[in-house]
Amino acid sequence: MSQVASFQRCPRCGNENTADSFACNFCGFRLKVEKIETVRFFRRYEAEWVNPYPWYLKILYLFISANKAFWDINHKRSKAPGWLILLFSSLLYGLMGLAFFSHFNFAGIDTYSLTRLLYNLIFFATFFIFGFITQLIFFAILIWLFTKGANVAVGFTQRLETRFGGLKETQEKYKEAEISPFSIYKGGTMLQLEGAYKFRMMLCAFTPFLLINAIKVLIVLVGFPNVSTSTALPFDDTIFNQMFASGTWAVLDVIDALTIAIWVPILITLSIRELSNSSTTRVLIPTIIIGVLVAILYYFLRPTLLG
Repeated sequence: MSQVASFQRCPRCGNENTADSFACNFCGFRLKVEKIETVRFFRRYEAEWVNPYPWYLKILYLFISANKAFWDINHKRSKAPGWLILLFSSLLYGLMGLAFFSHFNFAGIDTYSLTRLLYNLIFFATFFIFGFITQLIFFAILIWLFTKGANVAVGFTQRLETRFGGLKETQEKYKEAEISPFSIYKGGTMLQLEGAYKFRMMLCAFTPFLLINAIKVLIVLVGFPNVSTSTALPFDDTIFNQMFASGTWAVLDVIDALTIAIWVPILITLSIRELSNSSTTRVLIPTIIIGVLVAILYYFLRPTLLG
């Protein structure tokens, strides 16, 4: 009796799913509807999946329809644009450094000279590399923390092990299984026949930093004052001290903190929900709590205070 009670049959395709599944693993039909799913942003997307969207559409949908984006990414997790998002975010970080640098006038160096162009390239590359390394470490720490919260809420890691742990065995099981003919939607069993690619998919939750970093570049260009310096060296300590002590940088820190506290946790929730086929509400609560705590810690340990 207990074995029977631990499964539920999908009313659309007829295949069996575990009792704690919120959507059919075969056809994507919603088996349970939570109250939070009445909100359009959190609604589970249902459609016939054919082919993965190109990477640029994935990124676009992560802004305008994140539930649709993660629905698509979850069908072909190996095509998740997480690393591209990190790369583009780091390029914008390089542009932000260049925007700061453009406000400094160095003694004896003409604005349009070859030396100034070389300095610009070096400064851009420095901020790009710095942005890539720091963001990768920061995003990895956040993913680890969010994973811990999801483990407490829905047993995230255990659910991933159950769904994707033995990939070869899972593939063989689905090849040999007598799947209901009504479940043969295009890409229907793709959810099960591929590895989890958890980190790559969860990196997509940091898409907001593409927009945020672009806004920060504009803020620096407009809000940071022009500074004349007697030194001809672009990496003098006084230059960085003026950058980090500026009120402009404090505004950038506030924008980052709000993004970490609100926007990123919501997207992380959608990615965890799709990966583990679990409750949206139970994942969202600890994720928001972790995001808010990290944002507060981030704000009070920001470089403008440490400097």
